[in-house]
Amino acid sequence: MQRATSQGFTLIELMITVAVIGILAAVAYPSYTQYVQRSNRAAVKAILLEDAQFLERNFTTANRYDRTSADVEITSATLPKRQSPESGAAKYNITVEMGTAPAQTFTLSATPTGSMTSDACGTYTLSYTGVQGSGGSVAECWGK
Repeated sequence: MQRATSQGFTLIELMITVAVIGILAAVAYPSYTQYVQRSNRAAVKAILLEDAQFLERNFTTANRYDRTSADVEITSATLPKRQSPESGAAKYNITVEMGTAPAQTFTLSATPTGSMTSDACGTYTLSYTGVQGSGGSVAECWGK
């Protein structure tokens, strides 16, 4: 009489495999979310700088930030970039606050929304003098 050999995985082997996958996922997921947050931060900083450049170019022709040379008012709604990323679900909403008339100053703000609301850097700001601000450490949030 020959004994039939069994083929397949034992329950112990299966449980070890599940445990290893769980450990790998526990390490990989936080790293992935930090990478995504850094990527979103880099994108919003670039957009703030682009909007600041737009306002500076306007200032060279109109000698003020709040109106174009054709006397069109510049507001948050008329900024060229109003959210980050430019397409898809917004991670940051961009607004501009002008100084008193005639507007010789501005401050751009990027307020986190959606998946970025719990981000430690919070709201990013950029002034007409290039002063950078954030809800967290400016060195960490703007430097990385």
